[in-house]
Amino acid sequence: MILQEEQTDLSTPSGPMRTYVYRPVARGRYPGLVLFSEIFQRTGPIKRTAALLAGHGFVVAVPEIFHELEAAGTEIAYDTAGADKGNKDKIGKPVAAYDADARAALAYLQASPHCTGKLGVVGICVGGHLAFRAAMNPQVLAGACFYATDIHKGSLGSGGDDSLARTGEIKGEMLMIFGRQDPHVPAEGRAKIFARMSEAGVTFTWHEYNGQHAFMRDEGPRY
Repeated sequence: MILQEEQTDLSTPSGPMRTYVYRPVARGRYPGLVLFSEIFQRTGPIKRTAALLAGHGFVVAVPEIFHELEAAGTEIAYDTAGADKGNKDKIGKPVAAYDADARAALAYLQASPHCTGKLGVVGICVGGHLAFRAAMNPQVLAGACFYATDIHKGSLGSGGDDSLARTGEIKGEMLMIFGRQDPHVPAEGRAKIFARMSEAGVTFTWHEYNGQHAFMRDEGPRY
């Protein structure tokens, strides 16, 4: 599959959101995916993940999740200082702004002439949590969350994280993937999420692997 990459600035209530779009060059319309990144934004592994998904026949939109807090194009380093910066941004951004960003990205894909209008969401780390929340939008048919953080603690952003309480709003099918040795989502946290999704009647598949947090990242010591 030959791909092309472009970028656009989507309008959101908290300002323009730089969004990168990966799609097949071949003429036609493809299902759309919003890919939510880790706290480090659109790093090499996220770019490669987006290209991999697009190569399977999707239009993939990758929004900068901290667009209000970092300059457009910012990639946060995979080091201690970068983790501190990313976590500070994650906590400082209002939950309502995350939700508005998701709606903007979904609306962009739905209106795209390259998209069939069928939508899914994918997210990694904090992006897994953002994908979980984005799946509460009724037009989302499926979601994949890779070691989603903070769902079990209700600690995403500021202004009240109600993800567990709103789990029943997810109507699409979900794929949940976790590492058993992940200190950010320990066994009791995973059990809490599993129980809530079951109670809420969400259709989902659940996988746990012997791995640390970010075990699927193809860069750095955790790969």
